Amino acid sequence: MTTYWLERAWTPAGTVDGLRVDVEGGVFTKVEPGEPGEARRLAGLTIPGLADCHSHAFHRALRGRTQRERGTFWTWREQMYDVAARLTPDLYHELARASYREMVSVGITSVGEFHYLHHQPDGTPYSDANEMGQALVEAAREAGLRLALLDTCYLAAGIGRAPEGVQVRFSDGTAEAWAERVRDLGGHDRPPGGVRIGAAIHSVRAVPRDELKAVVAWADDHQAPLHVHLSEQVAENEACVAAYGTTPTGVLDEAGALGPRTSAVHATHLTDRDVALLGASRTNACFCPTTERDLGDGIGPSRRLHDAGAPVTLGSDSHAVVDLFEEMRAVELDERLASRSRGHWPADELLRAATHLGHRSLGFDGVGRIAVGAAADLVTLDTASVRTAGTGADECTAVFAASGADVVSVLRDGLEVTQDRAEVGAELDRVVRRIWEGR
Repeated sequence: MTTYWLERAWTPAGTVDGLRVDVEGGVFTKVEPGEPGEARRLAGLTIPGLADCHSHAFHRALRGRTQRERGTFWTWREQMYDVAARLTPDLYHELARASYREMVSVGITSVGEFHYLHHQPDGTPYSDANEMGQALVEAAREAGLRLALLDTCYLAAGIGRAPEGVQVRFSDGTAEAWAERVRDLGGHDRPPGGVRIGAAIHSVRAVPRDELKAVVAWADDHQAPLHVHLSEQVAENEACVAAYGTTPTGVLDEAGALGPRTSAVHATHLTDRDVALLGASRTNACFCPTTERDLGDGIGPSRRLHDAGAPVTLGSDSHAVVDLFEEMRAVELDERLASRSRGHWPADELLRAATHLGHRSLGFDGVGRIAVGAAADLVTLDTASVRTAGTGADECTAVFAASGADVVSVLRDGLEVTQDRAEVGAELDRVVRRIWEGR
């Protein structure tokens, strides 16, 4: 057993001073106020581990490079495909490990990896059909990050169009073939080592309507998380309505894809009926504000979704920024820009979105709270930095003042996983240079 004394902590009861927590077997066995005594001291503000619910690890190689021309979402996508075409299993593992270490360095203890880079460049499966997915599992293990591997069904370039170019790496041909490959991943029911196998529908553009139910059935059979890109672009909605006579949300509803284990990623361009369907089904809405603004996607109706019954979670998506503190405050600040008014999201609600609700949406139910029985994930912030000094050292400090640079300590399942940022930066530099320079 290990005992920690938290100088100041954000808990389900609010922010408290002088909290002693006992950790045994990776979980909190006692949480109560007390003196430090011989406990290990965590000075500053301690919060639960953060959950990045939507990641494409290989996009990290794009940061700073897609900004050099004006471009559009679609020209950005071509650059993304260029990176996707270059990756081998070994290189993918190296990039993912460095990207995951960056996540841990800013307080992220669980990630949902939306994984669709499955096959060789010509579409031929590797001898181990899940070699690319296994590269991600190993990368997360080495980084000390809990992983929900959201294996993604991706079958089409668009509605009625076969995969094109590098997209052949993504496709299994049919949803049934996708399910057969995912079965070979094994360990669907909470395998050891902090890994959860989940499912994803890339989008209604990339999975034909008559293939959706097979993916939904797999997720239902395994009680697994199911994630899907939803209404990120206006063009996606227009194509869907033209082909199917209803919105992407309507198509997913008809396929039985909505529900508490499902996360609708982006959920930007929604009708009133879409919001009602997502809310009534308790579907999670995963917002990725730093990516949505980087790509010019628009501002989604986060508060309306929450009020309708859809829990809001957060993700870094394209890794243009990896900082869940920035994602939290961006949800509120974007609402302010869209509505020209303030005060949509209290800080404690945004912290719940980034912690307990996020972990739960990835299938990690007992994570994201400093409470007895919960996984012992602790992230401690410096409350005397130039960003946080004088801000009150409470939930508002975490959401509206801090950044990932203020993280000074990270524990996951009671284990020290704090990263050396200089070392992580050097690793990222090496692997990204290899990808672009072919060295």
